[in-house]
Amino acid sequence: MTISGSDFKLGLIFVSVAVFFWGILPIALKLSGQFIDPVTLTWFRFFMAFAVTLLLQWRFGHLKQFSHLRLSDWLKLMLAGILLILNYVSFVYSLDYLAPGTAQLNFQTAPFFLAFGGVLFFKEKLNAFQLSCFATLAIGMLLFFHPHLTLTTDDNSQIAIGVMVIQFSVLSWTSYALIQKSFGLKLSPSNVLLFIYAFGIFAMAPFSEFDTFTQMSEIDWLVVIFCGANTLIAYGCFGQAMSYWPTAQVSAMLALTPVLSFTATAIVVHFAWWPDVFSADNLDGLSISGIVFIIVSVFALQSRALVKK
Repeated sequence: MTISGSDFKLGLIFVSVAVFFWGILPIALKLSGQFIDPVTLTWFRFFMAFAVTLLLQWRFGHLKQFSHLRLSDWLKLMLAGILLILNYVSFVYSLDYLAPGTAQLNFQTAPFFLAFGGVLFFKEKLNAFQLSCFATLAIGMLLFFHPHLTLTTDDNSQIAIGVMVIQFSVLSWTSYALIQKSFGLKLSPSNVLLFIYAFGIFAMAPFSEFDTFTQMSEIDWLVVIFCGANTLIAYGCFGQAMSYWPTAQVSAMLALTPVLSFTATAIVVHFAWWPDVFSADNLDGLSISGIVFIIVSVFALQSRALVKK
């Protein structure tokens, strides 16, 4: 897939915004676990994103795209909706076992699945340079995660459960992303998300605890509203980035997400915000070198793509 210079710049802007918001999201999700269950929170996030997306799509006359869909397209949209719901709910559950930064780090198998999904389903090519960048990304993530490989037995059992939940979330998310990309020009990313949000609202309603909303404080409301805004912005930008860039290029940028999550957690701990909820992550020299590997690998991959424009 060859992309123009303007498409490269637009893709970079969109994916950078998505990475930033996904990087800080686990902080809010961890806080939300104190007062709302994952399903009800996900319902609210979908409801808020649906309301804003519907207004925008109606305002700009883009809803007519749905009239051209076939039955198979509607079934694919439903499957994408189910997969994204599973991703949202399972990721929040994983935070019962993992710290925000650790959860995001474990989620970084997603870029690899996404890149190779692009090769498998969209016939995208991975050259030797790209493969070497993904190899150094893998090394960086292993170095980044190494402190958690030497935990006590009890800690390891908790980590193991969290990792399994996260990997289920990864597979759900990757499958959703590949389905969204498969619509190409038939349906815009915003309309794909609009359907998913609507589907999720009805699918999760029977399992949501709406009484929770009457018991929330002003601070609690700020947290859930941020989560909803995060959904709207991050997924909207991610969908746009996927329409401008190959999946391998987008997936490489996503590897920066855990770096932002660890940084955000470190800031929260430094200022002693919510000390009962957050604790310092165990980052030593090898972990720091892992961060360097990740950043350099992503920079090299994107710089190579820019040189080709």
